[in-house]
Amino acid sequence: MHGCETWSLTLRKEHRLKVFENRVLRISGSKRDMVTGEWRKLYNKEVNDLYSSTNIVRVIKARRMRWSGHVNHMGERRGIYRVFIQKPEGKRPLGRPRCRWEDNIKMDLWEVGAWTGLSWLRIGTDGGHL
Repeated sequence: MHGCETWSLTLRKEHRLKVFENRVLRISGSKRDMVTGEWRKLYNKEVNDLYSSTNIVRVIKARRMRWSGHVNHMGERRGIYRVFIQKPEGKRPLGRPRCRWEDNIKMDLWEVGAWTGLSWLRIGTDGGHL
């Protein structure tokens, strides 16, 4: 999870992370069927009930929103700020544009109800806590 604040996740990558997390949690938990006495794998709902931790995608989104606040307060003179704010030059390749980090931040803000159509930078400077 080191550096997950800078990851740009697509829906497919989010799904794969959820699958991975369930597999890891399922390794440590098996259940003996009371009727047949055989061991069986846990269902996803049973895994979620057994381990009450938040899922990996929510943790990544929370860290990403917190990091966006840090980037916002760094100022234009810092290199990391310029990297995240800068628009690429030149022609883009054919097809759908790749998902950018800024697009993920906007989607994260929209999911938690903080997206009002303003720039994510403006939300940070207006005193909104991410």
